[in-house]
Amino acid sequence: MSQLSVLVVVEHDNQTIKSSTYNSITAAREIIAQGGGLHVLVAGSQIASIAQSAATLSGVEKVITVDAEPLKHALAEPMTNAVAAVAQGYSHIIFPATTFGKNIAPRVAATLGVSQISDITQVVDAQTFVRPIYAGNALATVQNNGHQVVITVRSSAFSGAVDTQSPAVIEPVVVTELNQLSELTSQSLTQMSRAELSSAKVVISGGRGLSSGENFALLETIADKLGAAVGASRAAVDAGYVPNDYQVGQTGKIVAPDLYIAVGISGAIQHIAGMKESKVIVAINSDPEAPIFQVADYGIVGDLFEILPAFDKALA
Repeated sequence: MSQLSVLVVVEHDNQTIKSSTYNSITAAREIIAQGGGLHVLVAGSQIASIAQSAATLSGVEKVITVDAEPLKHALAEPMTNAVAAVAQGYSHIIFPATTFGKNIAPRVAATLGVSQISDITQVVDAQTFVRPIYAGNALATVQNNGHQVVITVRSSAFSGAVDTQSPAVIEPVVVTELNQLSELTSQSLTQMSRAELSSAKVVISGGRGLSSGENFALLETIADKLGAAVGASRAAVDAGYVPNDYQVGQTGKIVAPDLYIAVGISGAIQHIAGMKESKVIVAINSDPEAPIFQVADYGIVGDLFEILPAFDKALA
């Protein structure tokens, strides 16, 4: 193995690779731009098809698999054991800065006794990275000490376009000790029929100004016409209008679509931190002093219950 070697932990659902993995691989390729090896780890249950897909991603030299029933639901404890068992010899261990990565990466870093650099948005060189601080109001350039490091990658900051190649070698590894002190007893998943929020090219989000969950139907009809994902502010989620899967912001999902439409969202700093990298931002709000207009490229001051039906009619 080369001195500079990167291990990317693949996020998946035991059926398909999540788009966040492609962004992580892009970041990994930038880290080893001056030379080094890129391996990926697929840990889960019945993951042969996932491993085969990962093996064809451009730049991947080896796919390491840990296939065991305790890893089926990607619980933090057994996943930490699986990653730590294969992590020796790698200079960088990379996770996406998603719920999956944030749940496991700190445990891996603590188990290995190494540093973690969270939520990177830029690779300066193999040991130097840029990450946002103070809800995105400042950028910190941080440097690793040259030893092994665990990194989480902000998906919206790196391209998700990864070419394919001839399949890399797949190496199964058996990990005998997998922490099973916790187990998944049940889960309630929000069924999404539209584009995934974190990777959508167009996002339309609603806030407390929509007044109820039923009124999110106004956004959904527009989203269907635009091929957009539907998001929400924390205020809307906390009010119970929509599930927390919809939340955009510092404590939700970070998005950077080509077009972001904010409807009835005041623009709290926590929300802006999650969407301000969008290429074009359109804000609709009845309050002309709403902070959202400070980051918007286009603003419409008015009653959203009049504007949205007119917008929907124009699209039709």
